[in-house]
Amino acid sequence: MIHPESLELLRSLLETPSPSGYEEAVQEIVFEWASKYADNVRKDVHGNVIAELNPSGHPRIMLAGHCDQIGLMVQHIDDNGYLFLSTIGGMDVAVLIGQRVVVWSKKNGKLVAVHGVIARKPIHLLPEAEREKLPKVNELWVDIGVRSRREAERLVSIGDPVTFELKFQMLRNNVFCASGLDDKVGTWVVMETLRLLSGKKFDAALFAVSTVQEELGLRGARTSAFGINPHVGIAVDVTFASDHPEIDKRQVGDIKLHRGPVIYRGPNINPKVFEMLVLTARRKGIPFQIAGISRATPTDANAIQITRAGVAAGLVSIPNRYTHSPVEVASLSDLENAAKLLAAFIQEVKRDTDFTP
Repeated sequence: MIHPESLELLRSLLETPSPSGYEEAVQEIVFEWASKYADNVRKDVHGNVIAELNPSGHPRIMLAGHCDQIGLMVQHIDDNGYLFLSTIGGMDVAVLIGQRVVVWSKKNGKLVAVHGVIARKPIHLLPEAEREKLPKVNELWVDIGVRSRREAERLVSIGDPVTFELKFQMLRNNVFCASGLDDKVGTWVVMETLRLLSGKKFDAALFAVSTVQEELGLRGARTSAFGINPHVGIAVDVTFASDHPEIDKRQVGDIKLHRGPVIYRGPNINPKVFEMLVLTARRKGIPFQIAGISRATPTDANAIQITRAGVAAGLVSIPNRYTHSPVEVASLSDLENAAKLLAAFIQEVKRDTDFTP
């Protein structure tokens, strides 16, 4: 079972807004958590939170989970006070229609939640041809219940981020649901690994990083990895679970909830890191799954691998249903086992461990 305080951390992360470029509120939570378990914690100019444990150790190991989530931005306010939007990250228009959303405005330095809805005209008024096609994002609007632009501008501003309604909800069988699992669960795993290793002896220097702006091009991992200059870097992200209808296992592999974290192999992954993760999982009896990806992954592992003169990169992923939607679904046991695996891996690494292929 997940440690009660750790479960509360997960809830707090998922119920706090963090669209790419607007991660400050969630990083405050991460910073406070890391301060309890790390030797040093700092935030860089990009907004990454970097927690150090045994910083004089060798080799230098970086764990990265990105705290940013996809979202929307207020682009225009019309005369009637309706808000028109642009996307932050890869957003599927189909999941936007009929959603409750929150505009996150800042007043006196504090976040203020302004609730609204995204809708369209009733089906009765849609021509037949229009029923069969999706609108473009800039054709949708947020209704916050105001009467005019002036009233709207007292509440929100151009450039304010917008998220789905943020709610952590348990389902059955240790399964939970929320928006933003991609990739706040990765941040959680990295910070839970930090907690598990706090007070333990190991040779390596651990740098547990909550990265920013992954959804806009792996930006936080790129800058933080350059500054840390790690020998080994493991990204923790989500991956497509294939245990629900319409997912082609021939495309993504046979990935199921509850069967453990997914250890990736492929050209983006150092073979020694992959092998050591698998051996560690087997020795410790930690359930795991294996998946392959034949190109540079669309994760922080991509940026970490090619930092400076190169880093021995790894990728551990959490099976996730309905990625980039308001109802992402994952298993608490997979999160817990991912953190256990990474903690055990770091304890297995010795000063003279060679990751050269």
